[in-house]
Amino acid sequence: MEIIRANNYDELSAKACELVLQQVQTARNSVVGLATGSTPEGLYQKLIEAYQNGQVSFKDLTTFNLDEYAGLRGDDPNSYRYYMNDKLFNHIDLPQNQAFLPNGNAADLAKECRDYDKQIRDAGYIDLQILGLGLNGHIGFNEPGTPFDSRTHVVELDDTTREANARFFPSKDDVPHQALTMGIGTIMESSQIVLLASGEKKADAVSKLVHGELTEAIPSSILQKHQHVTIIGDEEALSRI
Repeated sequence: MEIIRANNYDELSAKACELVLQQVQTARNSVVGLATGSTPEGLYQKLIEAYQNGQVSFKDLTTFNLDEYAGLRGDDPNSYRYYMNDKLFNHIDLPQNQAFLPNGNAADLAKECRDYDKQIRDAGYIDLQILGLGLNGHIGFNEPGTPFDSRTHVVELDDTTREANARFFPSKDDVPHQALTMGIGTIMESSQIVLLASGEKKADAVSKLVHGELTEAIPSSILQKHQHVTIIGDEEALSRI
């Protein structure tokens, strides 16, 4: 496990961008896993800038997002499809049919999860996966107690997760109770994982990830077993390691 210390959020985003560009420029037909939330926004802005400056093309890239809320259409402003279009996809040359997210509005969510895992397998698995980190140690929407060998599945969102995401909705009551998420086993099949953490509120979760017990009660602790993990954090997030 490699830990990269950034002086601030902008430097964190720049370092993450370097790793993604390195992957895409080395293998243009790469498969990259993407995350949502506030932490990756700086990364996505820097990828847009790199594209606009002519440093990179994404036309041969395939992407798979970690998760999507259940019950939201892709054009719902609170959906992760909408987020990804707004924050990244609409501003680069990545073809829409090469940008995959789970369909949270599918008629059969269990089948959608099975199909999503198959799409990832058929693409040759993920070369580089971007992760954020939940306050309770979740990765994707894999809440504490999720089996380490889990595949893409429907999850009941923890109350702390819904509370943390309420800022994106009119109120906490509007936050969906379920989501579709890549399983921990699915995530661990990625060749390289880059986890981003920013702010003092993430310090405890980062400490448990790096130094804590390997336990399903802390989903991110499984990353201790991965052969190629890079954690990029600012000074506040890394203050306890």
